[in-house]
Amino acid sequence: MKTKKVGKLALGIALALLTAGVVFAQPNTGNNKAAKKWVKSKAWGNGIKLNVFDEVNAAEFQKQYIANKAVWDKAFEFIKTHDLDTLHVGRYPIDGDNAYATITDSPTREFDQTKWESHQKYIDLQYVIRGAEKIGMVPVNTATVVKEYDPAKDVANYSADGKYYLATSGTFFLFFPQDAHRPNVKTEGADTDKKLVIKIKVAQ
Repeated sequence: MKTKKVGKLALGIALALLTAGVVFAQPNTGNNKAAKKWVKSKAWGNGIKLNVFDEVNAAEFQKQYIANKAVWDKAFEFIKTHDLDTLHVGRYPIDGDNAYATITDSPTREFDQTKWESHQKYIDLQYVIRGAEKIGMVPVNTATVVKEYDPAKDVANYSADGKYYLATSGTFFLFFPQDAHRPNVKTEGADTDKKLVIKIKVAQ
């Protein structure tokens, strides 16, 4: 009788360990430490030389990439295979309405001429190719809405106190729906910049 009970107990433990092993083998998009390690590995980049900015929402980046890998891969392939410095101003297709790129070359703006914004349909990948600007970032849930979300323009505007980062060549920024951001802010010594923005559809 005892032998049967011990056998059942051992079988139960073995099954539990096996199940746990399967769970641990799956991508853990909810673990920010694991996500940061994934971001640092650049497994997502397909060989691009650019870095993503240090305070990116790593867990959301990993989640969105895994959910929509083919589209993200095409976006990074666009960066890898184009000479961004010589690319003309305009809009460039990447994957239909799933992802597209825009190149601008224009003056940066005085602080009070810029706005906090967020998007619900598209993630922003923003990269300064030449020149420099400051970009603000703050969680949407800590900002005050001053203009309600407009689905046609995919934008809402806010009032907020956020942290500002210097955006220069070599590092790109990612802004997800939960990230209010304030781009194009003039910084000392750089009155203009050439910039790439890739819009990547949010995976639900």
